[in-house]
Amino acid sequence: MRVTGDWLTSADTQAVLGMLTDSGHLAYAVGGCARNALLGVPVADVDVATSALPEEVVKVAQAAGLKPVPTGLEHGTITVISNGIPHEVTTFRKDVDTDGRRAVVAFSDNISDDAIRRDFTVNAFYVEADGTLHDPLGGLPDISARRIRFIEDAAQRIEEDYLRILRFFRFTAWYGDPAAGLDPEGLAACAMHVDGISKLSKERLGAEMKKLLAAPDPAPALAAMAACGVLSQILPGADPKYIAPLVHLEQVSGIPISWQRRMVAMGGESHATRLRLSRAEGKRLSATTAAMQSGDSTKVMAYRYGEDAALDAKIIEAASLPSPLPEALQEHIAEGVNATFPIKAVDLIDRLGVGPQLGAELKRLESVWVNTDFKAGKKELLQS
Repeated sequence: MRVTGDWLTSADTQAVLGMLTDSGHLAYAVGGCARNALLGVPVADVDVATSALPEEVVKVAQAAGLKPVPTGLEHGTITVISNGIPHEVTTFRKDVDTDGRRAVVAFSDNISDDAIRRDFTVNAFYVEADGTLHDPLGGLPDISARRIRFIEDAAQRIEEDYLRILRFFRFTAWYGDPAAGLDPEGLAACAMHVDGISKLSKERLGAEMKKLLAAPDPAPALAAMAACGVLSQILPGADPKYIAPLVHLEQVSGIPISWQRRMVAMGGESHATRLRLSRAEGKRLSATTAAMQSGDSTKVMAYRYGEDAALDAKIIEAASLPSPLPEALQEHIAEGVNATFPIKAVDLIDRLGVGPQLGAELKRLESVWVNTDFKAGKKELLQS
């Protein structure tokens, strides 16, 4: 069987694969690029697996006029850059020891060793430069069925790296068949090893949750996570019951997906801390939550908390009722975002001077102005 695609025939991918095979080494495009090509979805990055040792990869890359960067030398990974496009080139590996977070590996010259240490059968495809597909673990039936299944023993794969619990749900959300449900053995193994999630760093948890929530429809995967105790281990108090109606509203309204919106819709506490989110990401979650709790109109939400927070708050509110989105939602948000309070501190200094009274009066007048639906002018407000 052969795999095709612009990603494979591109000059850069061919250059990276060719520099290795021309030197007598095995080299394959591997993992996500092969999986996505077989599923007919876009390929973003091309990773390469090779029999060449890391120092040999550096040597042949330099000889081919490409730039090798030792980004993961201890794990056998060299990033080879061709025309500014990075390709992670990793030597075939086999696990020597694992502790649920990281693995001690040994290099191998055997594709089967490399395949069996991966997580899911759909991630263990290897493609030669001419498109020839190698499926050492027999994963093609799983691709055809859109079934996410752990390689060999699910429990053992999870014990090697507990992050694979989250990856199981994330890959199911992105690539699984919703009508078929989740692989029973994999789901049971995730439930059995849920306590292992506590060993993972907050950054790794956050990265996986963001990817999962950005899936076209994460509702079935999130419901399964909640049912087997995984979701509460990551975000105590979170409940995905509103995710399905929220996704429906996004789809019928053409509103772009937002993982932040979906995270707020689940509720729970301390998302930014538990998932080590960036300051900007945490600020958006807080703004949306504050908008939802304010009881303000759409215009006022947009004025006080911003466009994104107002939109997210109104969609979540509609999903929880459930009800259609409010009419003229975008227009009301735009009015609020573009509203400008006509009073400035300089307008009051002659009367109040500088101090707490000035701030209090500005706040009072702003409240009056907001209550007039932003219609009161400067003169009217100063006389109020």
